[in-house]
Amino acid sequence: MDASVRAGLAARVDELATAHLVPGAQLAIHHDDDTWSHVTGVTRHGTSTALTIGHAVPTGSITKVVTAATVLALVLDGDLDLDEPLAGQAPGLTGLPGFARVTPRHLLSHTAGLPSDTAEVTAPTLRRLLQESAAGLHPVAPPGSAFSYSNVGYLLLGHAIEFVTGMSWAEAAEAIVLSPLGIDARWVIGPGADQDLVTGHTVNRSRGTVRPVAQSITPVQAPAGAFAASAAQLVLLGRALGGNEPNDLLDPGSLKDMRGAVAAAEPFGMADGWGLGLAVFGSGDNAVVGHDGTGDGTSAHLRMNPSTGTVVAFTANAGAGFAMWRELAAELPRFGIPITDYDPVPRVVEPVAVPRGVAGSYANGDTTYHVDHDLHLTVDGEPFADLTPMSGLRFAMRDCDTGETDQVGRFLPGPDGVPAWLQVGGRLARRTDAVTAAA
Repeated sequence: MDASVRAGLAARVDELATAHLVPGAQLAIHHDDDTWSHVTGVTRHGTSTALTIGHAVPTGSITKVVTAATVLALVLDGDLDLDEPLAGQAPGLTGLPGFARVTPRHLLSHTAGLPSDTAEVTAPTLRRLLQESAAGLHPVAPPGSAFSYSNVGYLLLGHAIEFVTGMSWAEAAEAIVLSPLGIDARWVIGPGADQDLVTGHTVNRSRGTVRPVAQSITPVQAPAGAFAASAAQLVLLGRALGGNEPNDLLDPGSLKDMRGAVAAAEPFGMADGWGLGLAVFGSGDNAVVGHDGTGDGTSAHLRMNPSTGTVVAFTANAGAGFAMWRELAAELPRFGIPITDYDPVPRVVEPVAVPRGVAGSYANGDTTYHVDHDLHLTVDGEPFADLTPMSGLRFAMRDCDTGETDQVGRFLPGPDGVPAWLQVGGRLARRTDAVTAAA
């Protein structure tokens, strides 16, 4: 990138951070064999400590990319089999309904039919957590039949990593993936937790409020969301998994599996497809792969273009960074950065009449979603979003905390045409009540 492009990108990042009330953000881009980065803002709202390219931000679910790469490295070494049931490869997981046929391939691609989360998060080990939560982990779909985003699935993979390696998940991820790629192993929680992480923030632009928040993840949830990194470190991960640069981590077949869309995976509202650990944005030769992540009040995004070797990483210390990224990503092509993103929210949302029978209760494991007749969505009784109906049983979601309309969801009809499922954030929730009214 020439100097004028860099200056234009830096100015745009600064402008967007101000507009979205994001205290601090990092952007790193590897393109045409050159890596460039820009940082703006502070580590914590109300302080003067400048954010730097060395500061680590909780990356949330980008942690799953590290877990997936660790699993595939173990598969490459013959320690795990992608297509054999995990129950036979990592003993000790008993009592999980419908788990007998679930394979690592299902878990990596979120097609195992497992619910998103466990109710119990205080157990001392992954194995104990999964055993104690088993009774509540009711399948939402048969294995291999549908996409439903699952943190539980990645906890199962974390348990398998620990069983096979004899190390903790964090030790294995560091030894197998991070250290060989020159990436700092920095964790939000656990024995090696980093005490110098950037602070997350909740932001509501309509009210002009910015408030620091603490990270709430527990040690046993680590394989799904405990990795912290700077945008520059995420670029190193992206360059290794993009397939354009030689490294000893994974072979071409494993990288292809990570990036190739699985037939049964339809991650509506999140991406265009899903591979074994990476989301797919776009299709064909122009497809881009990557992952998004949110910690408590943080946002992180990683994109790789396998055809050009381009890698883009963005982090923000605010939940509003998600909306900021969407706006920035849409503009990157005009700066000559060949990145395709996924934004399912129309620039102008044209509401339609409220479809028949959408109001009701839906469940994903122990998580309960309720849609009332005014189309307010609550999750476990807490306000979550206001829904604007669109065509095809889809809806736009206005977040109750941020005031942003930056996501979509949908209802899926049963045989009678009445909604039998709700899909939000890629998670499937089955209807649990009878239709009682027209709305």
